[in-house]
Amino acid sequence: MKILAKLEKSLDCWFLIIISVVFFFLRFPSLFEPNWYGDEGIYQTLGLAMNAGRLLYKGIFDNKPPLLYFLYSLVSSDEFSIRFMSLLFGILAIITFFYLSKKLFKNQKSSYISTSIFAILFGLPLIEGNIANAENFMLFPNILAGLLVFKSLGQKNLSLKYKTLFLAGIVIGISFLFKIVALFDFAAFFGFVFFASFTKKILDIFKLENIIAEIKNLLPITIGFVSPILLIALIFILNGAFSDLLKATFFSNIDYISYGNKFIIPQGFLILKLVLLSVFCLFVFYKRKSFGLPFTFISLWLAFSLFNAYFSQRPYTHYVLVLIPSFCLMIGLFAANKNFSRISGVLVLLSFIAVLLSFNFYVQTIFYYQNFISFIIGAKSVTSYQNFFDKNTPRDYKIAEYINSNIGEENNLFIWGNNAQIYDLTNKLPPGKYTVAYHITSYKDGLSNTQEGLDKSKPKIIVIMPNVPSFPFSLSNYYQKINISGAEIYERFY
Repeated sequence: MKILAKLEKSLDCWFLIIISVVFFFLRFPSLFEPNWYGDEGIYQTLGLAMNAGRLLYKGIFDNKPPLLYFLYSLVSSDEFSIRFMSLLFGILAIITFFYLSKKLFKNQKSSYISTSIFAILFGLPLIEGNIANAENFMLFPNILAGLLVFKSLGQKNLSLKYKTLFLAGIVIGISFLFKIVALFDFAAFFGFVFFASFTKKILDIFKLENIIAEIKNLLPITIGFVSPILLIALIFILNGAFSDLLKATFFSNIDYISYGNKFIIPQGFLILKLVLLSVFCLFVFYKRKSFGLPFTFISLWLAFSLFNAYFSQRPYTHYVLVLIPSFCLMIGLFAANKNFSRISGVLVLLSFIAVLLSFNFYVQTIFYYQNFISFIIGAKSVTSYQNFFDKNTPRDYKIAEYINSNIGEENNLFIWGNNAQIYDLTNKLPPGKYTVAYHITSYKDGLSNTQEGLDKSKPKIIVIMPNVPSFPFSLSNYYQKINISGAEIYERFY
């Protein structure tokens, strides 16, 4: 009772309750979205396949680390459940962000401002906060790791400090297992630990005793980071799928990273970005004493997050999510520190807007809520509601309805298209390990693996979607049964 009475009098507690409720209502419509988002369709199919006994990467494929797929399999790829889980991760991220801001800022008002901006940006569909992508689950462990790293600086007990850094490493290692770009958050925190602990002159770093001292400081967070990764690697080794894990999460992403990074030479633009990042880090290191620990921490994290967002030069909206924690902390820092001019704060804000404009941010944010309200009060039909998200969504539901009405549980299905969500809507699995047409055509074994799966499973129905490459397999035992909004449905003769 005393604890509850104390909480009732706590302004921080009431603030967190209110901002969490605001976040909840911003995200609430996402719980009722139709199955429309292509990436989620792939994740859902992988979750179903894993629950059906297929081995990840070997029996069913996508190119991210395994934790996201484990979450989807945990909720049996149910759209409502995975979105609700994303919402809970978001609330945990907000609470952790608030306590990190309190560590960084002495000004309570700045913590409220930065946390409010973070909650709103993360809650809105503006940068795909509503989608259950890897980034949506990564922010909580990333922020928690940052809190632990900054907290470790105030611990005089070396053993406790190293344990805190080790725990921070584990947390960011878990984030890495959602998506490998968490490596940049680790690099930012790793660099900050070094910057904060190294108090000597720059050239003194080359002295042996200083190198040994810095290794001691950095070893706990490094060991912590690799620990969960090694554990997952061991699990895949024991299952005979370690090479598949490496190919999927690392080697298959080389071409992905190359996209848009050619400048004079292959990866030239990526090298240029890396040089700029290095120069900035050296500048922050040189000025770290005059900047102070909060600014050093935030500026390093913001720099690495920018590098992260522009790493592959692909304009995918959810890439911006990794930026919002450090961006909102920078806004809080401007609000807390009178030494920073308002002009500087405006420049940071305009820079963030420029980042948004360079990505395909969600321009229908206002209409998103209007669409939901119209639907729940009965002013919009189901088809009209679905069409708001993607004009092809009603078609996918019609196809799924037809399939569910015409084939039994023992029959198989193959979709030649990029809408894997139909597998989830029909509770079916692809014949091979690849779920979508662009994976089948992109990977060397895509066509052969799918052909092998078709020969073995002999699907009763094949769906050929419009706006995809020509169907590369034989239809000799199939006849066209029906056309649904441009999608050709073929059924096997026998």
